[in-house]
Amino acid sequence: MLDEARANQIKSKGNLPQHVAIIMDGNGRWAKSRGLARIEGHKEGIESVRAAVEAAGALGLKALTLYTFSSENWARPKSEVSALMSLLVRTIKREVDELDRKNVRLMVIGDIDALPLTPRLGVKSTIQRLSKNTGLVVNLALSYSARREIVQAVRNLCVQVRQGSLDVNAIDEKLVSEQMQTKPIGDPDLLIRTSGEMRISNFLLWQLAYTELFITDTLWPDFRHDNFFAAIEDYQRRERRFGKVSEQVK
Repeated sequence: MLDEARANQIKSKGNLPQHVAIIMDGNGRWAKSRGLARIEGHKEGIESVRAAVEAAGALGLKALTLYTFSSENWARPKSEVSALMSLLVRTIKREVDELDRKNVRLMVIGDIDALPLTPRLGVKSTIQRLSKNTGLVVNLALSYSARREIVQAVRNLCVQVRQGSLDVNAIDEKLVSEQMQTKPIGDPDLLIRTSGEMRISNFLLWQLAYTELFITDTLWPDFRHDNFFAAIEDYQRRERRFGKVSEQVK
């Protein structure tokens, strides 16, 4: 159960991240340690997603980006991929009414057209259903590759240059950022990675340039409200300098 008193205490301190991204890692290890099939770890991970969405909403955050399925994950055994796609469909159907009630808007980055027909239509339908909501944006990275996103951004800018609508010397960081799929919600202030792994895994490579990192040994299926709040409290104790010195920031 969400600790509203703790949420309010965190909010009262200020210095909250507006956009939190999460690499949800450890589902397979969680299942294996219990002698269960890998998909059982993914199923339990849905409870963690629900907890993260609830905690982010309680804190009034702007966006929560969840690394749901990478482009590399297509190389997993077909049986696991099929089970994950089925789980995605069932979860969306089950959660859409509650998300709507909580004024949550859904957004997706990645190659959504690579998804099988049923999950693709389900995701698009849910995006449309929640499109008028004005609260927390839950952004799912589906069939996502950060390198591919950057390549596509370069291609888009090259087309503009070739068409004569853009001077190549006018290309700067701002223009590149505007080509990223996360443009509507901006770059993450905080990245949480579960299971203790120390890598980015081809996730938001451009956007994470100045993001604060929080690595926890907790496996994703065990991640709940308190774990999310602990990451936020750790963030609140940090000083973000963006290349400046402390005196300049203060």
